[in-house]
Amino acid sequence: MPELTQSTREVARRIGVTETALRKAAAKGRIAREPDGLWDIDKTRRRMVETADPVRSPLAGAIGAGIAMPSVSADATPFARLKVAQLALKVEAQRMALDEEKGRLLDAASANAAIDEIAGAMRDALLNWPARVSGLIAADLGADPHLVQTVLQQHITDLLTEAADRFDPPGIGGRADG
Repeated sequence: MPELTQSTREVARRIGVTETALRKAAAKGRIAREPDGLWDIDKTRRRMVETADPVRSPLAGAIGAGIAMPSVSADATPFARLKVAQLALKVEAQRMALDEEKGRLLDAASANAAIDEIAGAMRDALLNWPARVSGLIAADLGADPHLVQTVLQQHITDLLTEAADRFDPPGIGGRADG
C-alpha cells in the first residue's frame, strides 16, 4: 500500500529536498499529486530521482550512494542520459568545426562542383582523342583515317554512355528519363 499524504512539506522532508524544490518540480510537470489530491511519497521520490539534474540535485548523489533508489544509477536517469546526449552532440559539432577549419571537410556543393569539373574534363579529353590518334592508328594498320576515327568515336561515345548510366542511374541527379 503506497504511503500517501496531503502535506507538501511532509513529502519534501521525507524525500530529502526543500519544499520549494518540490513545488518547482510540480510546476514543471516533473511530479504530480494523485487524482485524489494526495502525494504518493514513493512515486514522487522515484519521479524526482528520475528527473534530477545530477549536478544540482541532492537526489542525484543519493542514487549512486544507494539511498534513494538502490536499483537506479545516476547514468540511468532520463535527465542524465539527456545531458550525456547533449554533451555528445556538442563534442561532435566542435569536432566537425575543427575538421572544417583544417580543410578536412568540404560542403557537398563544392565537392559536387569539383567532381563535375573533373568528369567534364575527362569526357572532353576522351571525345577529342579519336581525332588526335586516328591518323596514327590508320597509318599503322594501312586503313582509311576517316573510317578509323568514326569507329573510335562510336566506341568512345558508347563507353561514355555506359559510364553515365552506371554513375547517374535514371531518377538520380536530376535525370528523370530512362
